Amino acid sequence: MRFCRVIVNVKNFPYFYRMLFTAENIKKLLSGNLPGAVSHRKMLPPKRGLKVAPADKSGVKQSSVLLLLFEENSELNACLIKRPAHMKYHAGQIAFPGGKIEKGETAIETALRETYEEIGIQSNEIEILGSLTEFYVEVSRFQIQPFVGWLQKKPEFIINYDEVEKTIFFPLKKFKAPFNEIELETFSGKLKVPCIKFDGEIIWGATAMILSEFTDIISQIHSTSE
Repeated sequence: MRFCRVIVNVKNFPYFYRMLFTAENIKKLLSGNLPGAVSHRKMLPPKRGLKVAPADKSGVKQSSVLLLLFEENSELNACLIKRPAHMKYHAGQIAFPGGKIEKGETAIETALRETYEEIGIQSNEIEILGSLTEFYVEVSRFQIQPFVGWLQKKPEFIINYDEVEKTIFFPLKKFKAPFNEIELETFSGKLKVPCIKFDGEIIWGATAMILSEFTDIISQIHSTSE
């Protein structure tokens, strides 16, 4: 009997693609070694670090965010938000639901609470798959712990317009090199930063760094399936 080897091109097989990007597969990857700073530095604005300087430790604000995923039409999507222009920190920027950890809360409790308060997704609708690597944002002094959550279907948002200008469904296949570069006016002056342009918006800074790590992690699904 003669056997032949069949090489499957994942991009041409939507059903196979959907089987790969499951909550269980992503959970397994998140439980392993994470790329962390290697991924973060791809999107890190110039002249900024990832760790707290000793002199800044007393002013650090512990925070957490939630990268919410859902699958639609054989594509893996992330739920992003745009912060309103009146916000004290990161005004007008594309972000994930999240915020400062309150006294008595765990980091995951904060991420789930903020997600409900900002876009109306209840915690019982979300399966937490794991966490990504935490890092420090020098300009706002936030130490950010990202979590990854899974939704069984495309969400319907209830937007808190005091904290969210709009929501964005971002197809993760759009996050890929070569990245764009744009000059922005920031708290520390004008900076040329790496970014992704999508739907008329600029994804950069902490949000881009989190997406960079996550997409590097799930790229392992492709490499092990080919």
